[in-house]
Amino acid sequence: MLDVQHVSHGYVLNKALLPVLQDIQLLVDPGAFVALLGASGCGKSTLLRLVAGLEKPRRGRLLEDGEEIDRPHPSRVVMFQDPTLFPWRTVWNNAALGLEARGELKHGRDRVDDVLSLVGLDKFHHAYPHQLSGGMAQRAALARALVNEPRLLLLDEPLGKLDSLTRLTMQCEITRLWQQRNFTVLMVTHDVEEALLMAQRVIAFSERPARIRADLVVDLPYPRQRDDPELLRLRREALGLLGMAASW
Repeated sequence: MLDVQHVSHGYVLNKALLPVLQDIQLLVDPGAFVALLGASGCGKSTLLRLVAGLEKPRRGRLLEDGEEIDRPHPSRVVMFQDPTLFPWRTVWNNAALGLEARGELKHGRDRVDDVLSLVGLDKFHHAYPHQLSGGMAQRAALARALVNEPRLLLLDEPLGKLDSLTRLTMQCEITRLWQQRNFTVLMVTHDVEEALLMAQRVIAFSERPARIRADLVVDLPYPRQRDDPELLRLRREALGLLGMAASW
């Protein structure tokens, strides 16, 4: 469970505080899939960094299963827009990085093999990042995250740089893996349709400093269809919340 309690945050630029988040309150149940939706630069990724423990909020608290988040922890794994794979390491060695860093690789080699098979890279153990397509590189990054068996998977626009067909495939893959593994997902995106296709809840943010403008419940079965009338209604509502109603 993730509990964000009255969190406000900002950065000092030119000796002045730039507010980024304003009194964010959010409760995420265990095993839920929640998308953070908003315009670029509104503060979504900042909230993700706070949840990951990479920064501490100026005000408020963040709790994971009742324990305060004050530093990074293997239970919370971030997957970024760029795969950030080490070019000198093979796919297998990139996926094994977390286990290696914690001294657990000796007893976790089978886990690396299993996760690479799970994401469809079982035939690419010995490939290097430059030999992979964009989608395959993101699968390798996803494998690296899942090897750590996270309780909370933090996705920071992980599909934003993929071509449209690969992006659709990865949306389905991430949703399938979430359903299989039952971890909690917090995903940052500015793609309305992506949020509605993947998440159970969509949190719409205002412009910076970000406040929660709405909490949309997406009560639709998986896999979801883009022409579902309820999804189209939610899409229209979400675009309106983002000030894009005229784009419908």
